[in-house]
Amino acid sequence: MQPSRKIPELLAPAGSFEKLVQAVHYGADAVYLAGRRFSLRARAGNFDGQGMAEAVSYAHAREVLVYVTVNIFAHNRDLDGLEGYLLQLRDAGVDGLIIADPGVLLIARDTVPELDIHLSTQANVTNAASARFWESQGVSRLNLARELGLAEIREIRAVTGAELEVFVHGALCISYSGRCMLSTYFTGRDANRGDCAHPCRYSYRLVEEKRPGQYFPVEEDERGTYIFNSRDLCLLNRLPELIAAGVDSIKIEGRMKAIGYVGGVVRVYRAALDWIGARLAEGEDVGALRLPEQFDREIRKLGTRGRSENFFEAEPTAADMLHDRMREEQPWVPVGIVRQTDPLIIETRNVLEVNDAVEYMGRNLETISCRVTAMSLEDSAPLERANPGQRVVLRTEPHIVAPEMDCLLRKVRKS
Repeated sequence: MQPSRKIPELLAPAGSFEKLVQAVHYGADAVYLAGRRFSLRARAGNFDGQGMAEAVSYAHAREVLVYVTVNIFAHNRDLDGLEGYLLQLRDAGVDGLIIADPGVLLIARDTVPELDIHLSTQANVTNAASARFWESQGVSRLNLARELGLAEIREIRAVTGAELEVFVHGALCISYSGRCMLSTYFTGRDANRGDCAHPCRYSYRLVEEKRPGQYFPVEEDERGTYIFNSRDLCLLNRLPELIAAGVDSIKIEGRMKAIGYVGGVVRVYRAALDWIGARLAEGEDVGALRLPEQFDREIRKLGTRGRSENFFEAEPTAADMLHDRMREEQPWVPVGIVRQTDPLIIETRNVLEVNDAVEYMGRNLETISCRVTAMSLEDSAPLERANPGQRVVLRTEPHIVAPEMDCLLRKVRKS
């Protein structure tokens, strides 16, 4: 199929209603979320029946689509109640189902044939023949395996009329497209049925069976012991090439991440897509575009594991891993969410003190830098220090002009 060269859908995670609001606020075209069962993020703040209907209503009122993950690899006992659940989702008005298991797909096709089926990355589509097979099974969109490079994405685009979705940002699993058994063996929590304990982020030591209690470091070229710990995926600078290849949707990982991460990442990718779209409208060659440095600077203020382009150009190397630590120290932290605009009231998410330097993150890529000059509680009691979870009347210099509800503020982390 010939690539369409259109701006792809920006698909964002919504692990809770609050995260859905952030994703929508900062410009997601669609969100993906889960109910209380059948999802690979069982410990996210998933939605019950009423919550699902409210989430769909909120998103649709703002012209945002909602896809629901039904992507566990099911055992027979896991299928109990699936048909009723699928009918609930249909009645709630969801726009599509994200499925990995062929049996779940078959039941969905029979039970709710009117709903689009998106194939999860867990199904491991790594070649053109596989893409054609799933399309023949009624799948309307393929979320391609994360082990693909750009050339392979182009080859798949050439043979299928199904929409193509690609993960562009977020955590990477050391296992094949996330199909991991480490969690099951170590903790009894099955990652393939939604309950991953994230053992790829653990620090490991070696024990010799005849010397119990003696722990030896596991070293890899003197870098340390986090032998499974991958840097996070970031394909921000590759968006023009993905658009030129005909990708229909770009997907951000992070249903378990904090709202500051969700909102911040969606904000950068929305601005990048809009920047590219403006140049496409002027007739520029999308494949030749290069994002300005401003985008790279902004994305570096988000996340804690560094960045990797994974398989995009070549197979990952040791440089794509964090062997010596679980995470990198992020100097910026989200500090609040705008809850009222006049006067400016924020809900704090980290400690905030008078004289702290903060940045207000509007819905475009520009930020407003200012200093906190005064804070008070809503009953006018003055504060020198606000703790997480407080609602605080905020005064800054310079004054934040026309703040918007749900926008984020951040500050530099104090050492």
